[in-house]
Amino acid sequence: MIVATWITFCACRSLARVLLFPSSSNSPPSFWETLASVVSSTGTMGNSCVCREDSDLEDHHHGSIRVTRGQARRVDHGAGVGADTAEARSSRPRDPVRPPRRGRGPHEPRRKKQNVDGLVLDTLAVIRTLVDNDQDPPYSMITLHEMAETDDGWLEVVQSLIRVIPLDDPLGPAVITLLLDECPLPTKDALQKLSDMLSLSSAVAQQDALNPAKHRNTTAVLGCLAEKLAGPASIGLLSPGTLEYLLEICLDVHSHTDVLPTGENKLTVSESCISNRLAVLESWAEHSDYLKRQVGFCSQWSLDNLFLQEGRQFTYEKVNLININAMLNSNDVSEYLKISPTGLEARCDASSFESVRCTFCVDSGVWYYEVTVITSGVMQIGWATKDSKFLNHEGYGIGDDEYSCAYDGCRQLIWYNARSKPHSHPCWKEGDAIGFLLDLSKKQMIFYLNGHQLPPEKQVFSSATSGFFAAASFMSYQQCEFNFGAKPFRHPPSVKFSTFNDFASLLPSEKIILPRHRRLALLKQVSIRDNCCTLCCDVMADTELRPCGHGGMCMECALQLETCPLCRQDIQTRVRLIAHVS
Repeated sequence: MIVATWITFCACRSLARVLLFPSSSNSPPSFWETLASVVSSTGTMGNSCVCREDSDLEDHHHGSIRVTRGQARRVDHGAGVGADTAEARSSRPRDPVRPPRRGRGPHEPRRKKQNVDGLVLDTLAVIRTLVDNDQDPPYSMITLHEMAETDDGWLEVVQSLIRVIPLDDPLGPAVITLLLDECPLPTKDALQKLSDMLSLSSAVAQQDALNPAKHRNTTAVLGCLAEKLAGPASIGLLSPGTLEYLLEICLDVHSHTDVLPTGENKLTVSESCISNRLAVLESWAEHSDYLKRQVGFCSQWSLDNLFLQEGRQFTYEKVNLININAMLNSNDVSEYLKISPTGLEARCDASSFESVRCTFCVDSGVWYYEVTVITSGVMQIGWATKDSKFLNHEGYGIGDDEYSCAYDGCRQLIWYNARSKPHSHPCWKEGDAIGFLLDLSKKQMIFYLNGHQLPPEKQVFSSATSGFFAAASFMSYQQCEFNFGAKPFRHPPSVKFSTFNDFASLLPSEKIILPRHRRLALLKQVSIRDNCCTLCCDVMADTELRPCGHGGMCMECALQLETCPLCRQDIQTRVRLIAHVS
């Protein structure tokens, strides 16, 4: 039962993070809000039980630095705690979002231990200013990492994160994730000591409700550890008291929270009647209170994807999509990004930097769309082309190449080609309307905040002049809603423009965003020929790469590659093997 519940807790982190990490709210979150953060962090669409990898190599790109974005998670938790070896880390390019960690030099003395709370707050204050790779990592982060090399130091850092991260900072939960990722994996003894120190129970949950910042931070730490650890270490962290603590949040009908899980743990949490709690919260998916809206979104996603209720109709089966002709493209995003059944709202609870684009592409004319900010953290929203490359685990999103440009209202930056410049708008907040105008005749982009425009941006047109999509990239725990013209705009520009919804078209089948389990069931029914291309799985593999000699792909896919996907050697020529064609 305990094991099952812990898995459930891992899956539930997504919903919990929403409620616990609601992106900024001046009013203290209730029990439900707190539990929601836990849930959101665990239910990140298959994101649980996967270790993040640290990157130590100097990167040759200038990526936008998002607090938890691009944290590569390619080490299988099945390998056990500590599987991420130094050799594996040294072979990876550094995440452009994460500041490089600089260790001590051979003759550099260990830094003196400082006040841990001060170091945590210093990191929180400085992290939003790290926008280029040539910036050194903050001294506070380096020092915290060194302190966490011992069990006692790690415990001090974790306790400080719970104690001092403020509730109203939109980057607070993300910094918790970042610092825990940067710290060494805890030992079994350290985890046991942490469990003893926290002494979680239903009674403690009721006490912590009076201190919402502590409540949220505790669930954030638990969620990160559940995601980072594996096997017995993860199971041991879910003590009976911890389970009581998490479930107590759900038992208060007046609070705003939930929890999500996977595997055996999901069974345990399901037995706790959490689906009934989620069913109540699901009604908040369209709420005017943006904190409750996050809770409703995650509750609805959880019921559609994790806690299936017998007799409950899936949301995609009852949502009205008749007037929607353009939406977010759910077919070319990773499993870590949650998209609403309407196709117009997206949320990221993963620590990778997830990107999404619209289904409609434009080559000429003047176009406009709007985004409603639901969370006020780091998102990069704007325009991308069909040549843009989105690398979620490496931390590259909209505005991080020469084919896209993005507006960042949290850090007050404009992003292009992985470089940033400040803009004059104030920081965005929940409920703000961000406008995006693309004038292909004048070759300019204009960004608006509640109707107030910035000077035009033109640099992207030196690399791209057609094939533009509306697109966005999300840091952890961020959410927004898109309006492509299916409903009136809140702040339409004064110039004449067209909307995607007026010119795009989608077949009824193309509008359906299936729950994860139904999508997987359909994929299992697809048969793939033995000799088909290993990249597209549509065409016969008839091409060989030179000089390495590797094949297994079609010519169309091979032409899109610069290096061999198997050996990473530069491709000089591509040869079609006629003999392989039947």
